[in-house]
Amino acid sequence: MPKIATIASPDFFYRKTGRGPALILLHGFPESSALWDGVAGKLSKSFTLILPDFPGSGNSVLAGQLSMASLADSVAAIMKQERINTAVIAGHSMGGYVEFANKYPGKLAGLSLIHSTPLPDDAEKVSIRLRAIELLQKANGRELFIRQTTPNLFSAQTKENRPQIVEEQVARAMKVSAEAMINCYHAMIARHDRTNVLDENTSFPVQWILGIEDNLINYNKILKFCYRSPVNFVSAYENCGHMSMIEEPGKLINDLKTFTNYCYGNN
Repeated sequence: MPKIATIASPDFFYRKTGRGPALILLHGFPESSALWDGVAGKLSKSFTLILPDFPGSGNSVLAGQLSMASLADSVAAIMKQERINTAVIAGHSMGGYVEFANKYPGKLAGLSLIHSTPLPDDAEKVSIRLRAIELLQKANGRELFIRQTTPNLFSAQTKENRPQIVEEQVARAMKVSAEAMINCYHAMIARHDRTNVLDENTSFPVQWILGIEDNLINYNKILKFCYRSPVNFVSAYENCGHMSMIEEPGKLINDLKTFTNYCYGNN
């Protein structure tokens, strides 16, 4: 498993698999690159996948305070190490907060926002995150936090018909330390409004993957941002919450393949 020393971590690990044009998959919170295991196999038949573990997740070492900018710089450093000039970047939730597009638009062949947003936290969201940080700082607070919040990631249908998926997500989240979760929350609170990055002047295609039952990224609120850029691919999944790579992997694979091929002129 290759690694690189970056501003965010002295041991920033990532996986590389497949062949073809580069598709970089950035996981959300609280996750690791294992988030993509259900879709990576089929995508790797068409693309070279780069799957980083953000600091404190997977194998990557947490060292110091995280920021959206330092994570973007780390992805750019991985691209340099792998001699990738441009790539399609697909980011889930925190992994898609548009900071890479803000700092490195010339390195993007396309940007896929999977249950993500260019908007900053509003006052209510900041308050929720600060309360979560207080809980994570308590003894046994991490497990309580994970068990309280994980079901909210999924649609009602998923929770009713596939409860084992929720428990599997709980188990994966438990591998992330409380310190890493706290760092991620501070980074999310501090991020900036990047709606101006995705407007009529955007130079790369943008994809939006939305869950109609997403409890974290409101479908109706984010929909109005989905058509500002010159080229947009918009997919809305019924009976899907915040986790389409788990709830609707087949649809996500097809949509990512279509979008990525378009970005590389293979449509």
